[in-house]
Amino acid sequence: MKHTRVPTPRTVLTGAALVVALTAATLTLKTAEAAPAKAPDPPTATAAGQRAKGISSTLGADGAGAYYDAKHRKLIVNVTTEAAAAKARAAGAEARVVKHSLASLDAARATLKRQATIPGTSWGMDPRINKVVITADRTVRGAKLAQLKRVAAALGDRAVLRQSTGTLRPLIAGGDAIWGTRARCSLGFNVTRGGQPYFLTAGHCTNAVRSWSATQGGEEIAVTEAGTFPGDDYGIVKYTAAGIVHPGQVDLYNGGMQSITRAGDPIVGQKVQRSGGSTHVHDGDVIALEVTANYQEGAVDGLIQATICAEAGDSGGSLFDGDTALGLTSGGRGDCSAGGVTYYQPVREALEKTGAQLG
Repeated sequence: MKHTRVPTPRTVLTGAALVVALTAATLTLKTAEAAPAKAPDPPTATAAGQRAKGISSTLGADGAGAYYDAKHRKLIVNVTTEAAAAKARAAGAEARVVKHSLASLDAARATLKRQATIPGTSWGMDPRINKVVITADRTVRGAKLAQLKRVAAALGDRAVLRQSTGTLRPLIAGGDAIWGTRARCSLGFNVTRGGQPYFLTAGHCTNAVRSWSATQGGEEIAVTEAGTFPGDDYGIVKYTAAGIVHPGQVDLYNGGMQSITRAGDPIVGQKVQRSGGSTHVHDGDVIALEVTANYQEGAVDGLIQATICAEAGDSGGSLFDGDTALGLTSGGRGDCSAGGVTYYQPVREALEKTGAQLG
C-alpha cells in the first residue's frame, strides 16, 4: 500500500431492514379506531436496506425486490399483487406493482448459469426495471455471442442483453498499495481474528501472493493465510510487522481517514465510495446485488455492482458508505478516464467465512 496506514471503509447495505410494528390506536369515540400511522421515510440508505429486509420477509412469493430512491429518500418495494402492496405501504415503504416475482427472476439467472456461463459476461437483477440485466464485454463474439443472445431471447421480457466495449477482468496488477512479488493490490479493511491483526483483500490477490510489503520491493509486513477465488473473491492476510495498523480506518487520499465502525449490506440506489491504491477514491451508486461475474479465471457469484470506475491495482480495496464497510473490490469494466462499472465481494460474507471482526 502507498501508506502504512490501513483503511477501513464503511458498509454498503445489500438488503433491507426491520419491519416497523404499526399498532392501531383506539380513539375515545366508541365507533372509531385510528388507522395505523405510516412509518416515516428512512433517512439513509442503510435504514432503507434494513427496513426492506424486514418487509421482504413478510411478503413471501409476492415480493419482487427493493431499491432506494436517494434523491427523495424513499424506499421502493416491488410486489406482484395489490395485497402485498398494501402490506408494504403499511410497513413504511412505497409499493410498486411489477410483473416478475423474485422467484421468476431467480429462475432466469439459474438458466443463464446453466446455459450461458461464458467468460466476459455478467448478470444481475435490477429491481428498478424488474429485469435481469445481462452484459457481454468485447471479448464475447461469434458463436459465444450468438449463444448468449439465444438464451437471453428465450427468457423473454425477464432479461435484457447489453454489450460493453470494455473488458471484464479482476483488477490485479503489478503496481501500488500492497505489493507482492507477482502482483499489486489494495488493502480492504483491517480486521482482527483471535485477537491478532489481519486485513481483508481480494481472493484473486491472495491466490497470487504469499508475502506482502507496503512498498515495492520493501520488507514483508504480512503473509497470506487463506483466500477463495473463483466462486467468492476474498482473502485474509496476517500482519507480521508491528506498529503499522490503523484499525477501523480507510484512506481517503486527501490527508484524511474514514472511520469504519461496522459492516453492512447495500441496497440498490445507495450512494457509495471506493478507495484503492491505484485510482484512490471514487464514488457512485449501487445498481445490482447478487451479481454473477464470469471472469476468464472462473465465475464469482453474489457480487455487488456499482457505477464506480477502478483500474488495475485497485483489487481488494474498500467499498463503503460513511462508517459502514460494504465490500472488497473484485473486478470491473472500463477505467477512470472513460468511466466504468465495478464488482465487489460483500464484506459481511468475507467476515463470516474467515471468522474475522472489523476493528
